[in-house]
Amino acid sequence: MGKKSRVKTQKSGTGATAAVSPKEMMNLISELLQKCSSAAPSPGKEWEEYVQIRALVEKIRKKQKGMSVSFEGTREDFFSELMTWGAECGASCDGFEISNFADEGYGLKAARDIKAEELFLWIPRKMLMTVESAKNSVLGLLYSQDRILQAMGNVTLALHLLCERANPSSPWLPYIKTLPADYDTPLYFEEEEVRHLLATQAIQDVLSQYKNTARQYAYFYKVIHTHPNASKLPLKDAFTFDDYRWAVSSVMTRQNQIPTADGSRVTLALIPLWDMSNHTNGLITTGYNLEDDRCECVALKDYKEGEQIYIFYGTRSNAEFVIHNGFFFEDNAHDRVKIKLGVSKSERLYAMKAEVLARAGIPASSIFALHCSEPPISAQLLAFLRVFCMTEEELRDYLVGDHAINKIFTLGNTEIPVSWENEIKLWTFLETRAALLLKTYKTSSEEDRSMLEKPDLSLHSRIAIKLRLAEKEILERAVSCCRAKRLHFQKQLDEGTPLPLYEESDIALLENADAKLPIILRKLEEEDESVQEEMNLAQIKPDAACVDSSKTPVLNSQCKDLNGTQEDPPGGDAVVKESKVEKHDPSTKRTEVASLVLPVKGGSKVRK
Repeated sequence: MGKKSRVKTQKSGTGATAAVSPKEMMNLISELLQKCSSAAPSPGKEWEEYVQIRALVEKIRKKQKGMSVSFEGTREDFFSELMTWGAECGASCDGFEISNFADEGYGLKAARDIKAEELFLWIPRKMLMTVESAKNSVLGLLYSQDRILQAMGNVTLALHLLCERANPSSPWLPYIKTLPADYDTPLYFEEEEVRHLLATQAIQDVLSQYKNTARQYAYFYKVIHTHPNASKLPLKDAFTFDDYRWAVSSVMTRQNQIPTADGSRVTLALIPLWDMSNHTNGLITTGYNLEDDRCECVALKDYKEGEQIYIFYGTRSNAEFVIHNGFFFEDNAHDRVKIKLGVSKSERLYAMKAEVLARAGIPASSIFALHCSEPPISAQLLAFLRVFCMTEEELRDYLVGDHAINKIFTLGNTEIPVSWENEIKLWTFLETRAALLLKTYKTSSEEDRSMLEKPDLSLHSRIAIKLRLAEKEILERAVSCCRAKRLHFQKQLDEGTPLPLYEESDIALLENADAKLPIILRKLEEEDESVQEEMNLAQIKPDAACVDSSKTPVLNSQCKDLNGTQEDPPGGDAVVKESKVEKHDPSTKRTEVASLVLPVKGGSKVRK
């Protein structure tokens, strides 16, 4: 808000560049690359490694101080230029304007009344920064030779952004000049601010994010200074860690997937103007119109002139918002806490339980979620827990008993319990597990609330503590709900209440509001295949950090580590699919764009 744009130009031969020899800097870079490329630390040593990497980075940042300069003026000075450029390129610019919304920062304000589902914003492909435009830029020659760029579209976009920022004739300068000067992603947290995230679901990903960013920076610093195909890049004289951190955060908070021009595949893109929209609960209202080759957004609801126009970023937890977007969303209807569960291979009934779960389309070990909503568990988690707690006799009934195949479909239906004893066991187990997870936090909810009342608390500390408190509140509600369920089913058992009779006509569908298929035909919502091999199948234990330690997110729509291994996008949402919003032209095919990526600068909500 009102900060100078951090768009930097080369400043050869002045500042820190005169004080630090190339050899000295290269030695530091090599040390950083080696440290970040070493084997993963043993469990419990991740924080120690983070501190060591951070110390190296800070040493490099200190020596790079003064290597870049800023554009004159503030971000808002360039908003009119952005709108003019958009209009010249064929974007819609008459229904909104960019405005400052206090704590939420910059966003889109309705310049007229807008009706729900009205198409009010479209951005043509020529305005988008994409992996394809990077290939056709000065970065193209290096891209053709470098396997990291070829494997990691998000990194390609980050370097593309830096190259265009250093190009005085770049067609994207009107957009680049309006990007935030810095961000509130954990890459910008001070060490003590990151400490507030210890024991939260976010910590492992935060540490991995920092390590990967440092590793990528060191790798590309060497490439830029040694690779013959990098000689023409406008970064050789000024490529600082702060530059790369800024580019990574710009991409991480804004990138999205769109179809390529021929529609044959998807690519990553930065979408000017549209990415100024702030987040609220709702439905995805953005799609890509291949016929007109443009990104299109319809209104989430009716907006009166002067009101802020919101979009929905996707079904992200607050941990994901903090890690990838740099804000905590107070009213997050999709907040949740991960919980790892698995059937022990050493258990006598393992084979039978694994078979029942397989028939239901559920793995024998997975990451599930406890939700902030009521009830706190999904139908899939209910089905898993029922099988997990089954006796041998109950398992046989679901494997070879009467209507065994059809009864598999009832596992996620609360109206058809396996037995009262089974319900008591599963809710007792979940209550105990949630209570154990609560004990992993070093502070109580009351202590967190007290800390949040301190007026001198930094923004980043506030974000971290809010996330920590939100996770505890979800677990506390889960414990309370599980206890109530346990007592309810104990009463049913004590009173001899007969079980609901299973009838073949009751081939029950899952309870989820959006579920219209039996469980065996649906993809497990919370499954994260990238962690299956790292799950401990021998025992079910409380996980101290309750995190997916195999994930190494760096940017938020495509997660890959430096060796090019791709992981699923955080949140697990399908990013490109058939749009349900086609009211404006039924004949036009629009692919939906998941609004997972947009801006950042956050207090309790997105602040740009």
